[in-house]
Amino acid sequence: MKTTFSPYLNDKRPIMKTLINRLNKHYPFVSILGTDVNAISYDLDKSSANISSTDESESGFVIKVYDGEFYTEYATDLLDDDHLDDVISSINGLVKTPRALKTMPAKMVKEEAHKEDFVRELEGENLSSKAIMDALKRIQTKTLSFHEHVLNVRCGLSITLTHKLYISTKKELSQVYPWVNYKTFCLSKHGDNTKYAFDGNGTLSIEQALTELESMAKNTADIAVKLLEAKPPKPGTYTVITDPSITGLIAHEAFGHGVEMDMFVKDRAEAKYHIDKPVASEIVNMHDGAASALSVASYFFDDDGVLANDTKIIENGILRRGISDLLSAMQLGTTPTGNGRRESFKRKSYSRMTNTYFAKGDDTLDDMIKSVEHGYLIVQTNNGMEDPKNWGIQCTAHYGREIKHGAFTGKLVSPVVLSGHVIDVLTSINAISEDFKIIGSGFCGKGYKEWVPVSDGGPYLKCEVKIG
Repeated sequence: MKTTFSPYLNDKRPIMKTLINRLNKHYPFVSILGTDVNAISYDLDKSSANISSTDESESGFVIKVYDGEFYTEYATDLLDDDHLDDVISSINGLVKTPRALKTMPAKMVKEEAHKEDFVRELEGENLSSKAIMDALKRIQTKTLSFHEHVLNVRCGLSITLTHKLYISTKKELSQVYPWVNYKTFCLSKHGDNTKYAFDGNGTLSIEQALTELESMAKNTADIAVKLLEAKPPKPGTYTVITDPSITGLIAHEAFGHGVEMDMFVKDRAEAKYHIDKPVASEIVNMHDGAASALSVASYFFDDDGVLANDTKIIENGILRRGISDLLSAMQLGTTPTGNGRRESFKRKSYSRMTNTYFAKGDDTLDDMIKSVEHGYLIVQTNNGMEDPKNWGIQCTAHYGREIKHGAFTGKLVSPVVLSGHVIDVLTSINAISEDFKIIGSGFCGKGYKEWVPVSDGGPYLKCEVKIG
């Protein structure tokens, strides 16, 4: 389906350039990022149906100026001839406002001249809202009848179309890119025992999303029913195999936040002191970057106007580099990696993950399972957290499939909490599958806020972890 750039932002190009020219009389560097995001969510279950705009939807601008020592930003959704003088006055007032906190002086951004328009197409037919809801209802009804213990099924699909326009003293870049997320949640009940299961992913096609959602919903209902008999695992250290969802969670928590280089500037990440040192098994390679994969966090340039990259973070077990926004890279004297991202035009740009994953290996999943004497195949990300300063990691999986003597026993355990020291976990990896999957359906916060869409994943990993 033909995807066209935002008429709203196109109409704002002349006034953005006018504002830059006027501000350039007082500031050696000026940039403006215009954002126009349209996101619609479709959800239904047994008793409700809803079509709504999501929190991602927004339209507005952030203006950045450099006064020779510091950068100042001003956000607005009113950028027109009637408000231009007010915008300039507000920016000048912010620049002159005394800084309450100690601030680190910064160098001026040095950009190369670059003008380009980027477009990613939405594949297949653009289905109507009625067609989408009818398809979701059919999937939901069919899944609800899967088993007598399935109590409720929720199916959802969201379509996000992102338009961004970056104009600075030397650059003029525009991009438009779509993404379709689909998800399902199944609730099961037997007597007083209630369990649930969930899954989700993303794609560039509404039709493909609905097709994959149908099989996903059935599998999720099957897991929800089987979990009715699941018990928590006995705490201990086990040999485990992580499915791509958990592999991605480990990548995200172990060397995702820990290599966001604004944490290097603040001396809040241990990874800063391990560049070019071993941190994982020699068979481990790890990537991040908006250009490293095609998923929910795949854009053409970041919110600092830096082109997307594929950054190899770990190479054959060696930590090579981190990921950075523009200002952090300037402070550290490194090249920005295109990871400057904002929750919205109203928020600051931080070093943020995009598509974070372990690269595939040469092992087969069957051989990996056969090599486990007693352990678990750990499945389905629930949540996770890390301590970048001390390299502790904790990942929660929804369930695990028990393995004994190289075969599944049919027993499920749930929930499963994996924990340990980052280097201990990564150096214990001794097999990596040739199977590979990127999962793009989630969001990541910086601490407890600053939420942006991210993907992660990779192959199946075999390693040693503590389970509780």
